[in-house]
Amino acid sequence: MTMPFVVPRSPGLEPATWAAYGLTTLTVIPLVWRRRAPVVVLLAILATSGLYRLALEGPGQPLPYTGLVIVYTIAALSPPWKRLATALLLVVAVPVSVWLNTRSARELTFSLFVFGAAYVFGRLTDARQRAHRVEAEQAAARERARIAREMHDILSHAVSLMIVQAEAGPVAVRTAPERAEAAFDAISGTGREAMVQLRRMLGVLRDGDDAPRAPQPDLGDLGELVERVRASGLDVVYETADGPGGGARSGAGALPSATGATIYRIVQEALTNVVRHADARTVRVLLSYGDEALEIRVTDDGRGPRPGSGGHGLVGIRERAAAHGGTATAGAGPGGRGFEVRAELPVPTRAEGAR
Repeated sequence: MTMPFVVPRSPGLEPATWAAYGLTTLTVIPLVWRRRAPVVVLLAILATSGLYRLALEGPGQPLPYTGLVIVYTIAALSPPWKRLATALLLVVAVPVSVWLNTRSARELTFSLFVFGAAYVFGRLTDARQRAHRVEAEQAAARERARIAREMHDILSHAVSLMIVQAEAGPVAVRTAPERAEAAFDAISGTGREAMVQLRRMLGVLRDGDDAPRAPQPDLGDLGELVERVRASGLDVVYETADGPGGGARSGAGALPSATGATIYRIVQEALTNVVRHADARTVRVLLSYGDEALEIRVTDDGRGPRPGSGGHGLVGIRERAAAHGGTATAGAGPGGRGFEVRAELPVPTRAEGAR
């Protein structure tokens, strides 16, 4: 609306005045408060625009930019009742403005179109922002669930092994002091390892992107995990096997690190359940590599399915498998004896692994 004050006007038109210039400025200043009181700003803009047209007949532009801005803001930020009030107000104000200006159907159609477009763009902005907030909330929920699974796995595994060793310690002190010493060493080592992993996780939560990143446990750490559980007195057999066409793939390096970490956590939770609930003597951990999937079986010779065996640990195993497009089941072992956790994870093809 300030162009007529910068570019010389046609001699046949009324010259621009400083009063008109000042009133034009008053139609823009209220936009500073458009987010705090958008409807009030709209009324102020309509009032100053009407005064400009009726009192001064100044050389303003036919397109009300300030009105479009405030309509967009109301559509994007205001509740439904304010949007409805704005729409009703515009239905009256736009025809009146056209009648005071050119009184042409063309201007009326154009004005309704541009104000309608401003309103639609405002609603689209609001919808996009809502979608972003929903995505952010869903991402936060997934992250909370992931952290809860990690902390459950770390603490449940460590505490279970420490309890078993602590219960065996007093008996070993009286009958086999060397075994008691080994039990206390195992308790100490398990506790230190749990503290390291918890500090690492809490450091990431506290410091965010500035926290040092340490690698997650992987297939290469399964041997150490088995040894820790074996130290509790449980006979653990760890085996790998190749399914049809799987011979060239049976190694930690053939799998993505995220898949390896998931396999580690599944085996860890399954062994923790054996230590806590199974009253078993032996447990077998078997990884079977195939062309398209890797199968994990953790089978014990304990007392089989137990009431409440669908707790957080098994739920976490199913969630971890599902996150990689796999499945997990738990139930009675072969022949109805013992208990077995079985998970199947899809793995990359050789071509994908090469990339």
